[in-house]
Amino acid sequence: MRHRRTINKLNRTASHRKALMANMSCALFERKHIKTTEAKAKATRQMAEKLITLGKKGTLHARRIALKQLRQKKAVQILFDDIAPQYTDRPGGYTRVVKLGQRPGDGASMAILELVGFETASKKKKQKEAKEAETEKKKTDKKAEKKDEAESKKKEKKEKEPDQKSGKAEEKKKK
Repeated sequence: MRHRRTINKLNRTASHRKALMANMSCALFERKHIKTTEAKAKATRQMAEKLITLGKKGTLHARRIALKQLRQKKAVQILFDDIAPQYTDRPGGYTRVVKLGQRPGDGASMAILELVGFETASKKKKQKEAKEAETEKKKTDKKAEKKDEAESKKKEKKEKEPDQKSGKAEEKKKK
């Protein structure tokens, strides 16, 4: 029976899934945040939090278990030396999944998986929203400028037309 066995298989074989989770976790530890699909982010979060808990132990045995799962010495070193010491007094919840919306190509829901305390995803999301607002503002400003230019050209034409007519009338008077 499968009671309480909740693992997201991600439509991959066991070896492919383990390699994927190891690579995603290594990337998370090295970059402090990764952008991926929501399902992969949630699956990676589970493994990453267990590894951070191992890092908090700091023993040789814990390092070897982490190396067995991550398969990269550099990532294990970063985990044990840089990341785990920051979470010594935190009882869990080391990662955060920030949803980004749909991917344009295939409509997959995207998310950013980040380490709590290294808030880059929320900053990026705010920057993205600010950029969108700024571009929207620029578009409206450009439209307003075009309208102003068109109105000023119309006024200039109206002002020139009477001058041209009066100029012709003056020429006739001179003759």
